Amino acid sequence: MKARVNEGCISCGACVAACPEVFRFNDDGLAEAYDQVAPECEMAAEEARDSCPVSVIDIEE
Repeated sequence: MKARVNEGCISCGACVAACPEVFRFNDDGLAEAYDQVAPECEMAAEEARDSCPVSVIDIEE
């Protein structure tokens, strides 16, 4: 599984709070994702995507 944060991130931190194993803040203060999501983090990554208020997270199988 791969995760990606698209343009339009508002730096709210919802994804980082929900799944810090997959999402982090970059030097510009915007969220970004580690490319590969470990199997044990897949549910948390999906919850982070679902909690994003601006729907900028994509997850691919």
